[in-house]
Amino acid sequence: MLAIGGAAPAQELPGHGGPVRALAAWPGGLASGGFDQAVILWDPASGRARRVMRWHGAAVNALVALPGGGLASGGEDGRIALWPPGGAAEPLRVLEGHAAPVAGLAVGPDGMLASAGWDGIVRLWPNGGTSRVLDGHQGPVNGIAWAGRRWASAGYDGTVRVWDGQNGQVLAEFGLPQHALAALPGGMLASGGADGVVRLIAADGAVRELAAGSRPVVALAAAPGGAMLAAASLGGSVTLWSLPEGRLLHTLEGPGLPVWSVAFATDERTLWTGGQDRLLRRWDAASGAPLGPLAPAVEEALPDGADPEGARVFRACSACHALTATAGPMAGPSLHGIFGRQMGSLPGYPYSPRLARGDITWTPETVADLFTRGPDVVTPGTTMPVQRLGDPAERAALIRFLEVATAARSAP
Repeated sequence: MLAIGGAAPAQELPGHGGPVRALAAWPGGLASGGFDQAVILWDPASGRARRVMRWHGAAVNALVALPGGGLASGGEDGRIALWPPGGAAEPLRVLEGHAAPVAGLAVGPDGMLASAGWDGIVRLWPNGGTSRVLDGHQGPVNGIAWAGRRWASAGYDGTVRVWDGQNGQVLAEFGLPQHALAALPGGMLASGGADGVVRLIAADGAVRELAAGSRPVVALAAAPGGAMLAAASLGGSVTLWSLPEGRLLHTLEGPGLPVWSVAFATDERTLWTGGQDRLLRRWDAASGAPLGPLAPAVEEALPDGADPEGARVFRACSACHALTATAGPMAGPSLHGIFGRQMGSLPGYPYSPRLARGDITWTPETVADLFTRGPDVVTPGTTMPVQRLGDPAERAALIRFLEVATAARSAP
């Protein structure tokens, strides 16, 4: 958990208002995409969100780091956004063509981007060119990967297909949906199935099975050097396997909720996971141990009169918002002195156009309304992740906490 007003222990990074559906890592950076329609750029060392980008009109299903430091995100809205290094309010470019949600993204030779869609189509996007359509799956396509010398895809039709030019062929068929695909050294592939089995597929179609559990495998990630494979399941566990022998190294047990995404850091020593509980978790890939205490972090002393239950509720906000006037830059504006302040009026903060209109004054009532109906309803167009508090007691506790903490904390 986040300490109030401070940085997160390495194990958990809260910030999303919904399940964490996608992850991407690059040297010194990490991005997550969620069911809350947000893409969050993180500073992995401090556990703080650098920027929140809420542009997609639906859940963000896929992320991939691009050559040169950029990022691509694919959404349930069928669109792919290309972002510059460090993010922006709007993408540099939008790729449109899929008629259904984009479920997977991958980068191939010369930086070519490929996308897998629930419209049954794989699209290749040459730099600056019109997309090429690869059509062959009989149903939604969930996974896409560059397998050394050709593209490969996996879909609900139970097939893993490889593509030479426009022509595709079935490399392996399993008779049940395949939810994830990862490229491995030597042209091998790993496919995650609805039966909880990870299948290692050789270039000639030979298959070896790894039993990851009884629940569907929905995300796969190979370590950059190819020595390990991570498989995340809807059962809440993540299995780590050594390659090429396929030996089970560790089973990472979280809170028992579905794990939707997994990614290795480029140092190969760190594994990131994202799940149903809206948290990112960091693990030691060699030992399988969480990097950070299993117990909640010791928090700073609360200001006199601050509501402890409200402080607990605020933890989900503290990844993006500070309570002090002198805190360093974060993804969201400081909340110091928020009550009585016009929306979008904190000097120096780059508000989204919707918040910059300043047509709301923040009071206990308007803040409560924000968390009752949600930012996407109260301030449509905001980049704030969707956060709702359905429990009136939790909303009241949060307001009581903010009334004290945002007025009393004038210094870190």
